[in-house]
Amino acid sequence: MNNFIEQFTKLLEIKRYSYKTIKTYRNAINVFLSEFPDFNPDLISQKEIEEFINKKVTVENISQSYQKILVGAIKFFLNDFLKKNFKLNYLFPSRHEHKLPTYLSKEEISKIINSINNLKHRAIISTIYGAGLRLGELLQLKIQDIDSNRMLIRISQSKGKKDRFVMLSEKLLNLLREYYKEYQPKKYLFEGQKGGQYSPRSVQAILKMAIKKTKISKNATIHTLRHSFATHLIENGTDIRYVQELLGHKSIRTTQIYTHLTDVSKLKIKSPLDII
Repeated sequence: MNNFIEQFTKLLEIKRYSYKTIKTYRNAINVFLSEFPDFNPDLISQKEIEEFINKKVTVENISQSYQKILVGAIKFFLNDFLKKNFKLNYLFPSRHEHKLPTYLSKEEISKIINSINNLKHRAIISTIYGAGLRLGELLQLKIQDIDSNRMLIRISQSKGKKDRFVMLSEKLLNLLREYYKEYQPKKYLFEGQKGGQYSPRSVQAILKMAIKKTKISKNATIHTLRHSFATHLIENGTDIRYVQELLGHKSIRTTQIYTHLTDVSKLKIKSPLDII
């Protein structure tokens, strides 16, 4: 069984799936295989797969997003990895859940940043919010990605495997210069105590501690900072097409969820970090 997982992982790596997707798919296939202890790719039936998904939906009440992940992972595992030909598209949820994202107010963001005494930790949270980054994008940032001449941050091979540029806040640049002077990172902009890439769990712990310290009651995650970045840009009058580019969204429909606020006149694009 472990051999299946390891070979499956190698195929995902060859196809250049992101670390996060590989981890998500591995976990999904572990869940799938745990249901079939004596799994045999030549004996598994369409009906068994359907019953597995049905159990997850009706008994365990999984979310539509997790159902989508589960079916996608199983489809890739069986058809791409094991070279079978199962027709599984009908097992995907028929519609997407349309939940408005949780976001923090400008005052709450300010409280969070100001509550963090550690310089590196404050720089990390400020970078995520100030540039609207995904967690994986922050961790991949290298020193040369900060372009202080053009006041831009280069995001390399982000979701969708496309590079993009986002604005570099004046306030963030000053903070990063202060941070760099003290910590002297070698390769990645933010490195662990022993060098190398900073861990996702450590970043999440920074925000969790700040939320607790400021007594903010919202269920905020690292991605909430990105939602807040987008929401504050919309509030500030930034055209949705620019917000789409800054967030790296393939479709503007993904960005339109942030227009639940208000339609105000266009203003010159500024990082919301410079406004709080």
